[in-house]
Amino acid sequence: MGLSFHYNGEISNAERLPELIEEVKEVALVYQWKYKLFETAFPKRQFTKENVYTNVVYGICFTPPGCETVFISFLSNGKMSSPGHLQFFGKTATSEEKPYLYMLSVKTQYSTTLIHATLIQLFRHLSAKYLSNFDLTDEGEYWETNDETILKQNFEKYTALLDNFALGLETLPLNANESYEHYFQRLMEIVSKRNREY
Repeated sequence: MGLSFHYNGEISNAERLPELIEEVKEVALVYQWKYKLFETAFPKRQFTKENVYTNVVYGICFTPPGCETVFISFLSNGKMSSPGHLQFFGKTATSEEKPYLYMLSVKTQYSTTLIHATLIQLFRHLSAKYLSNFDLTDEGEYWETNDETILKQNFEKYTALLDNFALGLETLPLNANESYEHYFQRLMEIVSKRNREY
């Protein structure tokens, strides 16, 4: 739970990977965000076949304060992925799991609206200059609207949800020797009763 954005795509030209990495690295340096480089050039500056990839990750990742790590990284076929996605989904035989290899997400809930907006603007720039078949879904709705007011409202909404959840755990604690199942049943009885009162 927490406000996030989700993205996928591919680098449009294998030869431009070093340029993309350098640009992202410069952004990380300006903000003093920790970053990590993966391989910085595709072998022979070419991609492997679309559904074929090696166990090597290319690109860069960085971590803004209060934010999950942002991966601008690719597999040898040019598609966006990360080391974790490659580890968990790279060898899966389950067809339902295979798309997860290319589905990246970043939770920004515990950072700031400025950091969230900066990341979205960075992805706008990168998608126009280096990426193709790029798709981003923003729970803050800033990618879709470019509206700072909507972004701030969504941050506040998610913060309120998390605060209410935490408050609920504090005001309705688990009783001694109570199973999770009984705890949840007790919670649902309270919710049901409150709904009847309104």
